[in-house]
Amino acid sequence: MAEKKRVFSGIQPSGRLHIGNYLGAICNWLPMQDDHFCIYGIVDYHAMTVHFNPEEMEQCIFNAAIDYLAAGIDPERSILMVQSTVSEHTELAWVLNTITPIGWLSRVPTFKEKRQANPDYVHMGLFDYPVLMAADIVLYKAEVVPVGDDQVPHLELTREIVRKFNSMFGPTFPEPKAKLGDVPRVLGLDGVNKMSKSLDNCLYLDETREELWKKLSTAVTDTKRKRRTDPGDPLVCNIYTMHKGFSPDKDVEYCARECRAAGIGCIDCKKILLENMIQALGPLQERQKDLRSKPAVVYDILKNGHDRAKKIAIETMREVYERIGISKYHKH
Repeated sequence: MAEKKRVFSGIQPSGRLHIGNYLGAICNWLPMQDDHFCIYGIVDYHAMTVHFNPEEMEQCIFNAAIDYLAAGIDPERSILMVQSTVSEHTELAWVLNTITPIGWLSRVPTFKEKRQANPDYVHMGLFDYPVLMAADIVLYKAEVVPVGDDQVPHLELTREIVRKFNSMFGPTFPEPKAKLGDVPRVLGLDGVNKMSKSLDNCLYLDETREELWKKLSTAVTDTKRKRRTDPGDPLVCNIYTMHKGFSPDKDVEYCARECRAAGIGCIDCKKILLENMIQALGPLQERQKDLRSKPAVVYDILKNGHDRAKKIAIETMREVYERIGISKYHKH
């Protein structure tokens, strides 16, 4: 029987998980548990590249673990771990730093965007973020990386780093390939920017019906549709994008057809989406509540994930030390 391909992916614990995280990442992760060897990380070091509150970090990590588990990440079929607890992530990142040209990093689109958005908070961690991401992936020799479309440039950089390392030191790492989900990018409620906590344009996984509707009811749709009787274009409407993540095919097709024919208005379309969101998120929210009442269970899962991830990471670093000529000093 062929060995399962390895997968690595992660989300920053920078606050509550939102619909963009869920549709763009987690829904892409879940089916992979059936036929891949999956390692899913809570990447807390990456969360430190933006302003963060140290007093809230531990709780954010715990909440992220609950969200992963409630959404369907199965610790029996996947490894769920916290990035900073496996020190080999940063050890390998340093090794990869020594072969990664500055020019490669300076052209990464997300660095340019974040530098422009926060010109007073540009630091080495932000610049070097893609190298740590590369280390996260290749530490586990992942062959497949489920990502949103905004992360594709980072993954291509990972592939370049892998090729350079392998050419310099011998074949060590596979070149990971991106796997985009059915909804690779979800815009925020403004209909312009990616859904983001920092932009306050999110729908969160744990929000009530009332909270969701308050936000959905005013969310931007097709800006060219000025009146209820105007036909719309679902392909430029972010509400339609969310329908593809939450609604059954019949509702997706109905909303697209009736939008184009001006058979329904945007509020009607949003009400249908709300009902389908509630149906999908209701069981998830119940599991969130249950897990919050059992913190010891969550911490045990993370401890087990750490132990399993650490074992793989140690083996990878042994090979890396051999490749770069310092293995004699790492034999215990």
